[in-house]
Amino acid sequence: MDLHNLTPAAGSVKTNKRKGRGSGSGMGGTSTRGHKGAKSRSGYVHKIGFEGGQMPIQRRLPKFGFKNISRIEYKAINLDTLEILAQKDQLSKIGIDELRQAGYVSKNELVKILGRGKLSVKIEVEAHAFSKSAEKAIVEAGGTAVKIS
Repeated sequence: MDLHNLTPAAGSVKTNKRKGRGSGSGMGGTSTRGHKGAKSRSGYVHKIGFEGGQMPIQRRLPKFGFKNISRIEYKAINLDTLEILAQKDQLSKIGIDELRQAGYVSKNELVKILGRGKLSVKIEVEAHAFSKSAEKAIVEAGGTAVKIS
């Protein structure tokens, strides 16, 4: 292989249409823009969502919904997950760091413990929030639920 016999792959290089270069090119006259109208003229730019004068869809559809800017987003962890983690690693205390190392939560997530499942081991659980049923189940198993801020 030498420099003089290198060629691009077949079909990868296309020649541009030379518009507006005389009637012999087949693309002279109107230069493939059609006759009259805004799109045939130079400098035409349409707005995003322009539908040819028809009422655009973003104006036809009604406004709806609500975004609560005070919402606090929690990562939900259930009691059955804590049970599995405590038995697997022989833990007596489960906090954010243990959940992070196990891959259940990422660095900046807030954790809420929910009440699905049973807890048979006595563990101290640290989290940002607890559901009532989860807190009750942890205390009944002999553990403690510690809220962190």
